[in-house]
Amino acid sequence: MPRNEPTEGTDGWDGEGSARRRKAARYAVPVAVGAVAAATIGLVPAFAGSGSPDLPKISAQDLIAKMAKSDVQQLSGTVKVSTDLGLPSLPGGAGGAGAFGGQKGGDGGSAEPQSKLMELASGTHTLRVASDGPEKQRVSIIDKAAEYSLVHNGDEVWGYDSNSNTAFHHTAPATGAHGKRHAPEEVPPGLKNATPQDLAKQALQAAGDTTSVTVDGTAKVAGRDAYQLLIKPKQSASTVGSIRVAVDADKGVPLKFTLTPKSGGAAAVDVGFTSVDFAKPAASTFSFTPPKGAKVVDGGAADAKAHRPHGKDGVAPKDMKAVTEEMGGMNVLGKGWTSIATVKGEGSGPASGKDKDKSKAAGGPAAFLDSIGDTVHGSFGSGKVFSTRLVNALVTDKGTLYVGAVDKQALIDAANAAK
Repeated sequence: MPRNEPTEGTDGWDGEGSARRRKAARYAVPVAVGAVAAATIGLVPAFAGSGSPDLPKISAQDLIAKMAKSDVQQLSGTVKVSTDLGLPSLPGGAGGAGAFGGQKGGDGGSAEPQSKLMELASGTHTLRVASDGPEKQRVSIIDKAAEYSLVHNGDEVWGYDSNSNTAFHHTAPATGAHGKRHAPEEVPPGLKNATPQDLAKQALQAAGDTTSVTVDGTAKVAGRDAYQLLIKPKQSASTVGSIRVAVDADKGVPLKFTLTPKSGGAAAVDVGFTSVDFAKPAASTFSFTPPKGAKVVDGGAADAKAHRPHGKDGVAPKDMKAVTEEMGGMNVLGKGWTSIATVKGEGSGPASGKDKDKSKAAGGPAAFLDSIGDTVHGSFGSGKVFSTRLVNALVTDKGTLYVGAVDKQALIDAANAAK
């Protein structure tokens, strides 16, 4: 989401870990599109309600204020998440949601929190969530044959994948004047953004002269009365059609979040409670002990290994931040919903000339990029546009990347203006 000014909201937990990415940035473009799409959402078909409740009239300003003042920190419930971003299928199935235990993201394997990000970026998932203030949260992703749980309790974070019987453990480093340990600063964005509260907070940060915000009726969500806040971009180049947030009429807590692309069709992101309880969860909810025989991975040791000067193949593993720094840093053009992130390239973009012909003949990266990208031209030169239902990315023949929740022409215009 575009972020203009901070907006208060309910507390969540933040993300952790370093994502490992491909060595060659130019071949990582489709993955980058997916990553930006996931960040845009961070993350259900519409729930059948029992009619529209008759609630007192409320203005959009007062409803937003009600959300900001909400002090609910204790809740538990079931959340259904459905994501249809239109991501391309990557080689080896990396573009879709892998089976539990099917994606191995470093020494942490399937239990490492970062390895769950792409699963929430596609398909429908059922989550069990619980929270008791900023120090205790639990999210479990429920599959037919397995379950993945992320448990945060004070200084401790555990990730556990039942399919592989692998546990990932992380302890926050000691900080502060008295050496007090703080809770880990970050929990994977894909899990942090798995609830309506976090998604709504991000969406409201876009409010301003680029946004229309109104109250559009009422609804029943998870058996509770709710107002519907409707958020619409005013900027025509945005690929976002609308965002609808169902806000609990009593508690001020977002219960459902639906993002619909301007192109129409099914919601690109639909996240909502199917059941919710605002009572204090049992303390045992946030306790975790690895099952007998489970492989336990030390997250701190895994992070240290990932940040060594040279990895297994003599090349330091890089996350997306390292890649952007290597390519010259990231700048943001424009404002609001039509903000475009740009990373200046050094060298060439997608393979061209003889290298491209060889790669295509061998069914390599160039053939794959040609199959999913559209060739475009402008005063900047030429390049490829890679598209999802929300996020589009342009990589020029000089390797510069332009990406945002904007249409293709907006990317071309940005590249032309920057040449």
